[in-house]
Formats: sequence, C-alpha cells, structure tokens
Amino acid sequence: MARMLMKGNEAIAEAAIRAGLQAYFGYPITPQTEILEWMSNRMPALGRVFLQAESELGAINMVYGAACTGVKVMSTSSSPGISLMAEGLSFIAGTEIPVVLVDVMRGGPGLGNIAPSQADYNQIVHGHGHGDYYPIVLAPSSVQEAIDMTYQAFELAEKYRAIVIVLADGSIGQLMEPAELPPMRPIENTFPDWSVSGAMGREPRKLTSIYLESTELERLNIRLLKRYEEIREKEVRYRDYYLDDARFAVISFGSVGRIALSAVRKARQLGIPVGLLRPISLNPFPEKEIEELAQKVDGILVVEMNGGQMLEDVIKTSHEVTRIDFYGRMGGMVPFTEEILGAIKNMLHPVEHMEIHPRHRWFEYISSIAG
Repeated sequence: MARMLMKGNEAIAEAAIRAGLQAYFGYPITPQTEILEWMSNRMPALGRVFLQAESELGAINMVYGAACTGVKVMSTSSSPGISLMAEGLSFIAGTEIPVVLVDVMRGGPGLGNIAPSQADYNQIVHGHGHGDYYPIVLAPSSVQEAIDMTYQAFELAEKYRAIVIVLADGSIGQLMEPAELPPMRPIENTFPDWSVSGAMGREPRKLTSIYLESTELERLNIRLLKRYEEIREKEVRYRDYYLDDARFAVISFGSVGRIALSAVRKARQLGIPVGLLRPISLNPFPEKEIEELAQKVDGILVVEMNGGQMLEDVIKTSHEVTRIDFYGRMGGMVPFTEEILGAIKNMLHPVEHMEIHPRHRWFEYISSIAG
C-alpha cells in the first residue's frame, strides 16, 4: 500500500478503525480532538458506534459497558481528561476486559497548556487507579509507529484481557508525516466466552469488579499479577542504536527519543562513542536490557519532557552501577537536538558528588536557563 501524508491524530483514528474498532466513546480536548472528529465521520459511515459523551467520566464508563459485551472499544483523551478516567480504568482492570486507550499528552500539572509533554508517565505507567494492576503501555516516536501500535493494541488487549494504552504526546498527535495504513480487518460477529452477551443462544454471563469476600478479591489480584508476569516475559519492546561499541548511552522514549537519536548521531560525528536505547513498551519496561546496558557503559543520560519520571525507573533498574545523568524540559517545552548534545558532552567530564541525585544536578542547570 502506498504511503500518504497523514496527521498523527487522524492516523491513530484510522488505524483503530482498520483494527476492527466497533465502538468509540470520547470527549474533545486539545491536542487530541482530531481523533474524535475523525471518528465522528468515519464510524457512522461504516455502521459502527460513535458517541461524544458529556465528559471524560461518561466516556470511560460507556467504554466499560461496551467492553463487557466483547466488542472492540476504545477512548482517547489528553492529560487532565485521562486523570478523570482513573476510577473507570480501575473498574475495567478489575473486571478483566480488553480496552484500548490513547493518551495524547499535554503540559501540566493542572490545566497546564496544550503544548506537548511527557508528564503523564507516572499516572499511566504505574497503574493510574487504585488496586494492583498494570496496563500495557506503548510509546510511539512517529506517526507510523502510532499507527502500528494502535493497530496492535487491540490484539494485545484481547490476548491478555487487559488495558492497553498508546502513550503519545502533542507532537505526535499534531505533526504530519508520510505513513502507511494497515489493511481493514473484518468485523467479527462472534462473542468471547467471558462476555455478558446473550447472543449465540447462550446464557448471559455476569461481569463485575466487586469481590466482597477478601479471599476472592485476593484471587483476582493474584490472577492479574500472574497475567502481568506473562506480559513482562513476552511483550517487552524497545529499539537500540549504536550500542555495540558505546561507552555512553542515552535512554529516552516517544518523540523525545527521536530527537535524542539525532543528538546521538551528531555526537557520533564528533567521535563520542554514544548510543541510544528507546523503550517502546513503557510497561512492561525493558528492565533486563537496561540492567545489562548499565554494566557495560560509563554513563547513562535519561532525556524526557518532564521532571524525571522515567528517570526513577532507570535508576531502580540499573541498580546505580554506573553514572546516571538527566536532561528534561517541562511545561510543554520540547528539547532541541543541540540541548541533548550538550548533555551528552557533559558526560565526558567527571562529576563531583556522584551521590547527589541526577535530578538535583540537572535542576541547578535548568533553573538557570528557564529564568
């Protein structure tokens, strides 16, 4: 199929439709509203369900109800809207039903602004709701990856009866790039055994996230954690660049990982032996790969569009066996290639007081340039 120029949000929407999406519920919020707009036209034209809810709370609970019937369902939002969905997502996780969610992140905290950010890392990767459960989280760095991950998200959700979140940011949602769309999957009119549907001449089943008996609720939690262990074993995804002979490494995800790759290539031209590891699955996190990387390099630079949220996972995973630096921009500020290149060059120089947390060392520097 020929590549075409597509906007990220519209490409995500069309990828979901081609993956077999049967029902979409959402609420407009910048910078992801184009997904809703695309769905409002395409879904009814294909005889599928589209509904603009009265709020993000309404949208996620409509998703919950539809998912219980076994249809492919999704919602999309952006940072403060995702925050409103926390309770519903926990209900969905506790009911063990597949759901796909797309978060196109914006600046925060609070209402913040509509500029791109990665400040949702903690709320998405570390559960986003009460209880012991973990969603699968995929982070694209391009429009093509956003298409591919959205398409794959439905397969993963159904395979593990889990929440799968595509974690993009305003840059991915708004930029336009040549990309190739996947084929249109046929809509299946069969219902999974676990669904509440009474179709196919069978008795409807009961689905719930309420387990009043502690022993029953513990069994649910054990089941969810065992399923997550299987996910950790089988679904870790990442890309690495120039790491074979690297003395230093950059770790970055999403659109910033793409900018970091440009910085790594420039550093290579200057003779700096640096490589890049870009986590694609933020959950499950590439722990083994980062642990092994930390043992072979002299330093790791973590780059994010936040104040160092993935940084904490890198520190924990690497066991602090090597020097770790951090460079981040916040509030919707996107780092330039030259900024990251400067941070890479800093790794060539010894650092006094290595026991100081890398965020604290970075804070002194970023405060001086941020005014």
